[in-house]
Amino acid sequence: MIPFLNLQAAYLELKQPIDEAISRVLSSGWYVLGPEVEAFEAEFADYCGVRHCVGVANGLDALTLALRALEVGPGDEVIVPSNTYIATWLAVSAVGASPVPVEPDPATHNIDPTRIEAAITSRTKVLLPVHLYGQPADLDPILGLATRHGLRVVEDAAQAHGARYKGRKIGGHGDIVCWSFYPGKNLGAMGDAGAITTQNFELAERVAMLRNYGSREKYVNEVQGVNSRLDPLQAAVLRVKLQVLDEWTERRRAIAGVYSEALVGTKLILPHVPEWADPAWHLYVVRSQRRDALQAALKEAGVGTLIHYPIPPHRQGAYAAAGFTADAFPLASRFADEVLSLPIGPHLSATSIEPILRDLI
Repeated sequence: MIPFLNLQAAYLELKQPIDEAISRVLSSGWYVLGPEVEAFEAEFADYCGVRHCVGVANGLDALTLALRALEVGPGDEVIVPSNTYIATWLAVSAVGASPVPVEPDPATHNIDPTRIEAAITSRTKVLLPVHLYGQPADLDPILGLATRHGLRVVEDAAQAHGARYKGRKIGGHGDIVCWSFYPGKNLGAMGDAGAITTQNFELAERVAMLRNYGSREKYVNEVQGVNSRLDPLQAAVLRVKLQVLDEWTERRRAIAGVYSEALVGTKLILPHVPEWADPAWHLYVVRSQRRDALQAALKEAGVGTLIHYPIPPHRQGAYAAAGFTADAFPLASRFADEVLSLPIGPHLSATSIEPILRDLI
């Protein structure tokens, strides 16, 4: 069996330092925020090349609190990709704003910058690109549009830990960058966890206040906040894994390279990487008009695959009231019917994927 992702192997490789980190937290007597969280925030900010990091409970909260920090609310519009995980849309809805979907670039699957301007209205407040599959979105034209129209940029980097855009790590191009540390991410915790990174001190302070009941001082609540604090145990685990993130990313890149070389000339549509992108390879996503049959054949051969994502947000029941027709975003719908994610975890070897390649070629 070749699992889609082996989380147990990730723990076993780092078992001693992870166990020591957890024991350190348990022995400290400090179980909410505190030194462990502050240390991770400093280290991850440094890794991303930015001034500030604020740890929160999960990636969806990171997006929601980022929008709240930018004072996005009812009556506002946020431009989002039509092709993304639904959490991107849910954050917009959570603050009372309206998600305005824009179709992807057919080559990269990320939001197409050339389509964004037509979706901007007087109600638009934020552009929210997603670095889908760990592939950086084309940020320069997006940032340029934001400047021309007086908009803010929030990046969903839940899959892009360590990715680079034009040589610079994702983490501080936009106003706020939002991260998930869900266990299956490139930098994954042992449960839910998230963060935002930013160059802006005031925005970082506002998110830090919002995550803690709207309070900077105990029992003094300046705004109506929430309880969304990064747990010290998760912070300790993340500090250990951050030390090997680049090494594990290189392993992913090696597997992606093997796939891309071996699958050239097949009927599969392979990932396209622009010259300015250095992906984190969170996922290796191919497209096939025979996707379901291909997935079934791989399953029969003992190969685990996943579909990211089988139902686009505009076709979900959660957005039935928005009035989108099923064919409103044909590219997002086509991708949902054709995409298949192949195994690409850091504990997969080039040798171990040979059976996968035999079934694909």
